[in-house]
Amino acid sequence: MLELRNVTKTVGAVDHIRDVSLVLRHGSLNVLLGPTLSGKTSLMRLMAGLDEPTEGSVWFDGVDVTGVPVRKRNVAMVYQQFINYPAMTVYENIASPLRVARADAATIDREVRRAAELLRLTPYLDRTPLNLSGGQQQRTALARAIVKNASLVLLDEPLANLDYKLREELREELPKIFAAAGTIFVYATTEPHEALLLAGNTATLSEGRVTQFGPTIEVFRRPDDLVTAKTFADPPLNTIVLRKAGSSLLLDGGVNLPVPDDLAGIADGEYTIGFQPHHLSLSGSGPHSVPIRAKVTASEITGSESFIHLDFADVRWVMLAHGIHSFEQDQEIEVFLDTRHIMLFDASGRAVGSREKLAA
Repeated sequence: MLELRNVTKTVGAVDHIRDVSLVLRHGSLNVLLGPTLSGKTSLMRLMAGLDEPTEGSVWFDGVDVTGVPVRKRNVAMVYQQFINYPAMTVYENIASPLRVARADAATIDREVRRAAELLRLTPYLDRTPLNLSGGQQQRTALARAIVKNASLVLLDEPLANLDYKLREELREELPKIFAAAGTIFVYATTEPHEALLLAGNTATLSEGRVTQFGPTIEVFRRPDDLVTAKTFADPPLNTIVLRKAGSSLLLDGGVNLPVPDDLAGIADGEYTIGFQPHHLSLSGSGPHSVPIRAKVTASEITGSESFIHLDFADVRWVMLAHGIHSFEQDQEIEVFLDTRHIMLFDASGRAVGSREKLAA
């Protein structure tokens, strides 16, 4: 078990990590989700022992390892920018951790070829990294992490340089490989959809703080606060400030949303609602669909889907619509908001209510 206890990392006058406490268990997949500069890499470096915390401590299986250097820990780390030994063949690059561990020749050969098969590297085992594509070099670095059989594996956006098909295959296979070995698996990404595909647990990060940690689908469906909800949204979360009065949520422009039954008891006042782009649609269905008139500011067609950028009461929203839809700039259209999926936040940004938000 890896445990971070009130860890802070300060560089100069800037906190890169602020008061983070996490418990990661053997055999678990843990995603660090956040935008660039949110603290993901800094947190991984503290986990690995590449950096020491300014405050707090790091524990592994009940032992305080704060200050223990990475070379004395059983850790494997793979970055987006791959690192290989240029003078060695792919085979020897993958085999290097096993040779350091003094594994016998049969074990080395078996494990190298197993990892190479998984990562589609078998035809390239006799090549040197300089004779590989960027994607093949990244796969070599991943294979080396796999054969090391480390207790802690840290992957910092490792699939960014791979083609789509291989990314999808590895997102499915990698967690199985490390979980079967009882490894603690930590995967950093900026992409919410990647966190959902990997599942496991997710820690959302913002400005060096962990805003929430738990089962990935729970963090997505039930964010504790507006910062977490925005972190777990791509395209960006749609929001607007409104006023609750009795049984209605009152928006500018004369739009009234019914207060969901489970929120009926909250006090009247000002709140922020949030909802995902796919919870707006061009056609309403059922009593939960509320029509809203909005102005189109831009349309983006991405094959089978369209992103429609909207202006409602001087607030910018994005709608994700299935199919190809093209509108003129400044054209006014009617869209429908599915009120079953709205999230409500108070003035401090904390989530209001306890019902599970449906992500489908």
